[in-house]
Amino acid sequence: MWKAYLWDMSRSTQREDHLKALYALGGSRDGESDWVSTSQMAAHLGVKPPSVTAMVQVLTELGWAEHRPYHGARLTHAGKTLALSLVRKHRLWETFLVDRLGFDWDEVHDIAEQLEHVDSVELVERLDAFLGHPTVDPHGDPIPKHDGTFHPRLDAVLLAQLEPARSCTVTGVRGGDDGTLSALKKRGIGLGSVLTDEDISTLPAAWLEQLWVRPLIQTESQEHG
Repeated sequence: MWKAYLWDMSRSTQREDHLKALYALGGSRDGESDWVSTSQMAAHLGVKPPSVTAMVQVLTELGWAEHRPYHGARLTHAGKTLALSLVRKHRLWETFLVDRLGFDWDEVHDIAEQLEHVDSVELVERLDAFLGHPTVDPHGDPIPKHDGTFHPRLDAVLLAQLEPARSCTVTGVRGGDDGTLSALKKRGIGLGSVLTDEDISTLPAAWLEQLWVRPLIQTESQEHG
């Protein structure tokens, strides 16, 4: 009985991981999700394509995804709703780990990956209330509300889109892995950090496509200058 329970938990976690992969690669906040190939999902999850094919079949049978030959798979409305609930839990747990337990932002992803599979709506809502209903996680990623919608990312642009380059405040990191987050931390860059023109000129090119920033208005720039 215990082995059967562990097996079911493992299968449930695998299903949810594949749902999140479909959302990460093809999810859209509005409208239909994009088609995602088996090879894309396999690379994202670090598994072999045949295992993805088998799991996509399971998701299709559950009504969480649809599959079309030579197109790949995409989330249904039900699948997208479930994927967003997983994203919500993941980002709330990351916020809890950083804000309440003192973890650094590059230490929490793997722990949150485990905690997000705890299936308790009441726990999630209490966690959200306990944290004061945060709108973004420690990496600046928006936290979905309980209805699956997001708070808008006001005035934020990718650093690469900031033309001409000028002083700005870091508001998030797009798709940052632990290595990138650790490197940013070593440079003293985190949420709320102010970057000057000189700072920006010394950053690796890849970071320009990863850092969400908010341009400083003139008075703010003078205060930090």
